[in-house]
Amino acid sequence: MRTTVSLPPLGESIVEGVIDHWLRQPGEEFQAYEPLVEVVTDKVNAEVPAPFAGKLVEILAQPGQTVAVGAPIAIVETSEEVAAPVAGAPPTAEAPAPPAAEAAAPPPEPAPAAAPAPAAAPLAPPPPAQPPYSPSVAMLAQALGVDLSKVKGTGMGGRITRRDVLSYVEREEPESEAPAPAAIPPSTAPVPPPAPAPAPAPAPVSAGRTERHPLTAIRRLIAENVSRSKSTIPHAWQAQEVDMSKVVAFRNRVKDEFRRREGVSLTYVPFVIKAACEALRENPRVNSQWDGDAIIEHGEINIGVAVGTEDSLVVPVIRNADSLSLAGIARALADLTERARTGKLTVQDLQGGTFTVNNVGTFGTIISYSIINPPQAGILTMEAVVDRVVVVDGMIAVRPMMFLCFSFDHRVLDGLQAARFLSSVRRRLEAFDPETAELY
Repeated sequence: MRTTVSLPPLGESIVEGVIDHWLRQPGEEFQAYEPLVEVVTDKVNAEVPAPFAGKLVEILAQPGQTVAVGAPIAIVETSEEVAAPVAGAPPTAEAPAPPAAEAAAPPPEPAPAAAPAPAAAPLAPPPPAQPPYSPSVAMLAQALGVDLSKVKGTGMGGRITRRDVLSYVEREEPESEAPAPAAIPPSTAPVPPPAPAPAPAPAPVSAGRTERHPLTAIRRLIAENVSRSKSTIPHAWQAQEVDMSKVVAFRNRVKDEFRRREGVSLTYVPFVIKAACEALRENPRVNSQWDGDAIIEHGEINIGVAVGTEDSLVVPVIRNADSLSLAGIARALADLTERARTGKLTVQDLQGGTFTVNNVGTFGTIISYSIINPPQAGILTMEAVVDRVVVVDGMIAVRPMMFLCFSFDHRVLDGLQAARFLSSVRRRLEAFDPETAELY
């Protein structure tokens, strides 16, 4: 029988996805729970598994097409026995059992159920476990001459992705260059004088060629998301400068021991997240979202942290961040960042954020204006910590200073509420006591 496969729900607030590429082609068979297609959303890439065993008949959603959750994406063919939740039993007949009235009449020919089981015996023994990669990955590896047993998978459940294969090829290229020429045995013949070196060729002049790079699915979704944010949310922006002297002093004292003990670095980000959580408790309206005819204040403080990769931007979430110590925030941050950059985040890691902290200062920026991550009401950006000349108690001094920049939804917050929140974060960072502060 033929049936339609629809795009399943991919996570909270995800209403559509872009078909990246199909892992099966029409006419190919598949087993239950084997991945059929890879879908890209603005939050995460996901493989859509087959709900049952069967054969792909027709592809309804082509690569690059945006599909709503619940919309049909393919037509498949499956037998009733395979579609039923019976594990491991091979199909015994192509047609369903006849009704009781027909069964009572003497059939002129043998009933299908009476056919001997060996007739369906050309079936091969069950294949071994599915290798941890899709057919498209296998074809890519064959084309590039890559042994997949040497490639480490970073996909869900350790699956090898196309990106893993390409990354492996990039790493191996320097080793696969032309081998060095074999050593030439010494000779007693006189060595001819070296030929005069040719005059150096003039440096090539840039041709000035303009290249067109087609959008990837993830880049298109990011573009749509930020465009929707800027066009639907009235952004407003404030900035305040923070004296980070006490935070710097504490971090310098404990960072080496913390790295030996925890295996991760203690950056300035956990200090800002901790201060932001305390400021959100003091100013709960900032931890909100616009809902058309109401403003929803969230009871939990779940901090999203923007993580940039080579071709995308994701915002994994530290849940209940206000209940964590500085060390707990640092560990959670290191874990999410590492999994974001190796493609191991799950949909759950990207759900439920109520406020976002963005650290662009790691690249040396000193002031910036970030776009809000909908449906949240604000995003706090921390900039580079830079030694600057400032006036302290009427005296000129050099202090490690940092700008905090706050973009907020003007439908939810007014300038006064935003300034109170930003001032609260600044005060907490400047009042940090390196002598009494607790890391754990």
